[in-house]
Amino acid sequence: MTVQPFILSGGAGTRLWPLSRRAYPKQFLRLAGEYSLLQQSCRRLDDPAFAPLSILCNEEHRFLVAEQVQAIGSGAAFIILEPVARNTAPAALMAALLARRKDPEDLVLLMPSDHVMADEKGFLSSIKKGLEAAVEGRIVTFGVRPDAPETGYGYIETQTDSGGAPAGVLDVLRFVEKPSAETAEGYIATGRYLWNAGIFLYGANTMISAFERHAPSVLAACREALDKAAEDLDFLRLDQKAYEQCENISLDYAIMEKIIDIKCIPLETKWNDLGSWPALWDIGDKDGDGNVTHGDVVLHDTIDSYVHSADGACLSVIGMKDVIAVATKDAILIAPKEQARKVKHLVDGLKKQGR
Repeated sequence: MTVQPFILSGGAGTRLWPLSRRAYPKQFLRLAGEYSLLQQSCRRLDDPAFAPLSILCNEEHRFLVAEQVQAIGSGAAFIILEPVARNTAPAALMAALLARRKDPEDLVLLMPSDHVMADEKGFLSSIKKGLEAAVEGRIVTFGVRPDAPETGYGYIETQTDSGGAPAGVLDVLRFVEKPSAETAEGYIATGRYLWNAGIFLYGANTMISAFERHAPSVLAACREALDKAAEDLDFLRLDQKAYEQCENISLDYAIMEKIIDIKCIPLETKWNDLGSWPALWDIGDKDGDGNVTHGDVVLHDTIDSYVHSADGACLSVIGMKDVIAVATKDAILIAPKEQARKVKHLVDGLKKQGR
């Protein structure tokens, strides 16, 4: 039995616009160190505990993915191309179908490509805690202990006293969607809720059986897309006509909310999904006034702000507090930090205008 890691590299490039775009979403950006978020994710899985890496990505990003993994010495990564985006349920199932082709007893570690984790050893330790439960046929998810009533994450309610389970392995009671601020405060007060990190560990057969029971149409479409897949250079190209028949649905909705006896492991590392501009301010190195800056930036009487010039222009900010200011060669974003999550709505509007 081995653990086959699968990285999901999708993304629409909306939440960190204008730096992130549809053709160049955030996992390809160097936002937290010398490596891109995708490269950090690949390096995180470069460990004897894991089999060689697979990456499921959008077809139009295939050369970006190949270039970035080769740049860090992971050129042997197996790259699977999605002809159309179909959310995390078909992706999780495709990972299981591919893993079972190698060994029906293998486990799959499914994780996003665009998260930041401060402690690599802590991450590996957390994954290893879930191995026994996954071998026994359970789906294991991973959560983050919340330090604030965050409204941008989904939550996992756990049984704090999971009798008989190994230390650090919790029973999952339910998955809940992004809450209001008041509801999130109530979650934190109970001590039972974790942020949903979107990372899953499961047996290939376990996940396929779950789809047989709860989403058979997705299973049929994915099987056909894989059976008709074609090798293209160093890529495996899934059949477009078959894959288009997959329902566009998340793994939580399709499977996780319908099954029982799910286990949850709290991640032993600081974690951030960099899902908004304020998240970059949170993790950034701050100056004496609490500002995080990148590029050619000049500040005066400005505090607790994130200011980023991406393409050489001198970005100057005067007399501001708690703002996001981002400049690229063709777009500028200015917003209060508390409003920055609405950038997705702005991008939706630009799309409707054909921008």
